[in-house]
Amino acid sequence: MTLLALGINHKTAPVALREKVAFTPDSLVEALASLKKLEGVEESVIVSTCNRTELYVNTQDDTGQKLLQWLSDFHHLDVEEIANNSYVLAQDEAVKHIMRVASGLDSLILGEPQILGQVKQAFGDAKHSGMVSSEFDKLFQHTFSVAKRVRSETDIGANAVSVAYAAVQLAKHIFAELPKRSVLLVGAGETIELVAQHLKEQGVSCLAVANRTVARAEALAETLDASVFTLSQVPEHLKDFDIVISSTASQLPLIGKGMVEKALKQRKNMPMFLVDLAVPRDIESEVNELGDAYLYTVDDLQHIVQKNLENREQAAKEAEKLIDKQASDYMTWKQSQQSIDLVRQYRQKGMAQRDDIVEKAKAQLAEGKNAETVLEEMAYKLTNTLLHPTTLALREAAMHDDPALSRWMGQALDLSDFSSDDNK
Repeated sequence: MTLLALGINHKTAPVALREKVAFTPDSLVEALASLKKLEGVEESVIVSTCNRTELYVNTQDDTGQKLLQWLSDFHHLDVEEIANNSYVLAQDEAVKHIMRVASGLDSLILGEPQILGQVKQAFGDAKHSGMVSSEFDKLFQHTFSVAKRVRSETDIGANAVSVAYAAVQLAKHIFAELPKRSVLLVGAGETIELVAQHLKEQGVSCLAVANRTVARAEALAETLDASVFTLSQVPEHLKDFDIVISSTASQLPLIGKGMVEKALKQRKNMPMFLVDLAVPRDIESEVNELGDAYLYTVDDLQHIVQKNLENREQAAKEAEKLIDKQASDYMTWKQSQQSIDLVRQYRQKGMAQRDDIVEKAKAQLAEGKNAETVLEEMAYKLTNTLLHPTTLALREAAMHDDPALSRWMGQALDLSDFSSDDNK
């Protein structure tokens, strides 16, 4: 059996194609059932996210052509389109790949942690569908362990590499007890949604959303259990917030120096932390002139993100070494399983032959045949039957005129002439 990985991701295909080959939760169940019927496929796991769709299979097809055809048929797409925008990895390369994916090394944002949970979910779905046996169970459990080690033994996830995450991490450094702080989010777009998500993960519960379009603010606020303001209401409520993070499409500043100065006086000069993620700016740069206002812009955060990204890239190099070693260990285990199967088959065959010979001997004894003669015949047949395949193998080795092979077989059979060679 060959371990194959067939994939399409953000590096190989545009979003339009990635959307077409993605699996919904409902279609995933159908897909796993369909793969189960595909000739030659014994195990399979499907990882499907916004940035990748990957099939991991244990199969007799070592080229991936059947998988390509299956994927195109399932989604009713041209097989050439998928082939031109996909990759097929086999054996140790496939093992390294799933470990890199689960560790966040193949993600759009290097080191992002969400992918590990997504791979675990994919594995759980496949197991529930009966598509995971002992080999894949070993592979994915080992992969999860490796991903955990990558995060604990390197700095791959230690530093922020998105401005949204960097903004929250900076707030966390400035305020020792971030969950106790009040936060005003100005805007309701994708960046603010990401900021809100990171704030919730940090335990912040006192949140408000201000936006020009109230309906959109309400939609976001509902997921956060937050209050809602219009932009025109920001001046009267600004004093109530320790942290202000803004990202709108406004062409003019929404928060000026005078507005912040008034809020600080109402706060009795308790400090305010303001982050302006908008381009053009939402917050006047002169706010930084106020003693108790700490203003950071998207440029400030980009510098932090760039430095952190460089640190992550260095950590990724360390992670790659760990993954190379662990992938090699897994392949060694996988190959050892083949010898275990061979030994099991060899022993079963020998025991069956023994039982057959013993039963014939018992029948002869029951017929009154001389016991000594029966025992001698049984011993002769046992010896011939068990040694015949080995004898043929030794002759085959001699015909190849390969001294090393003959020596290895002699040592494996514990023959004294060959064993003594190593001791001379």
